[in-house]
Amino acid sequence: MQDSIILTFRILSAGLVLISIIPMIRNEFWMYRIVEFPRAQKWILNFVLLLLYGYYVFPFEFWDGVFIGMLSLNLIYLSYQIYPFLPIAQKQIQSVSSEEQPSIRLLIFNVYQYNDQYEKLTKLVLQYEADVIILVETDTEWKEKCLEGFGDKYPFKILEDRENTYGMLLFSKLELQNTQVRYLIKDHIPSVVTEIILEGGRTIKLFALHPEPPVPSESRFSTERDAEILMVGKEAARDNLPVIVAGDLNDVAWSYTTELFLKVSELLDPRRGRGFYNTFHAKHFWARWPLDHVFCSGHFRLQQMKRLPASGSDHFPIFIQLHLAPVEDDAEAFKAEQKDVERAEEKIEKGTAG
Repeated sequence: MQDSIILTFRILSAGLVLISIIPMIRNEFWMYRIVEFPRAQKWILNFVLLLLYGYYVFPFEFWDGVFIGMLSLNLIYLSYQIYPFLPIAQKQIQSVSSEEQPSIRLLIFNVYQYNDQYEKLTKLVLQYEADVIILVETDTEWKEKCLEGFGDKYPFKILEDRENTYGMLLFSKLELQNTQVRYLIKDHIPSVVTEIILEGGRTIKLFALHPEPPVPSESRFSTERDAEILMVGKEAARDNLPVIVAGDLNDVAWSYTTELFLKVSELLDPRRGRGFYNTFHAKHFWARWPLDHVFCSGHFRLQQMKRLPASGSDHFPIFIQLHLAPVEDDAEAFKAEQKDVERAEEKIEKGTAG
């Protein structure tokens, strides 16, 4: 009995360490990328396994000491990985009062195309009174229900409904100009870039996107997703206006691609130093990670950020209010080295080759 317990602990320990190391391999096959997602879950499993191993197997034999050592080092490594998103870590974006003006309130939501609880979204929209709403996975039925529920409150609209789970709707109370609907990688996946005129007349740039996820049912490789994210990052870095990038990126906040995006774009992540704000999966409390994002340039300060209640989708909506400050902050943005620029160019070239 004791031998079987020891064997079980050794197998579990080796497996957990392995799935912690796999994301270091820069392979774009979906299995390598998906194991990046459950970072907090791996930390919890590692901590519990370490405690149980020590309780049930002590005193240790040599190989048990080896596996305990592996788990201990892995726990330190995972702690290092999740630390930037804990409330005790340094914030990339400073907080200011919600009364500061000018500000912009955004609501981002992957509605899940086959979700028919339209009234829940309408209720949230009316409650939070967002200036800009970005909805993805929106088909014709979703478009009609949104127009019926709150369309009259939003004079500026971009309606790119699709029946392929890549529809995108954008509603704005603020004036939009120089709007483009683009197909950066595939001709059935739209993204939006537009300028928004805030109250007081200042202009900002918004990029809204929803790239293809690296899952077998969609794409077995992350190549095209990575390319779309990095293309937007490069464009954001070149823009002279204050920039916001928002949407369901189908990637977690701590992945190699997202960190490369932050380096290339020099944008900031409001979650750092505040929490994970896990938006997926809304129906499984034990398997949640942040797939829906808002990144912004150093011109902005955070006024509030909330994960909103589940509304029938497999994603939670997220609400954020940002203040456009008089001057750009000298924030702790990631800086791209030459190797990062070359790697980004390589991934973009590879993703757009087809």
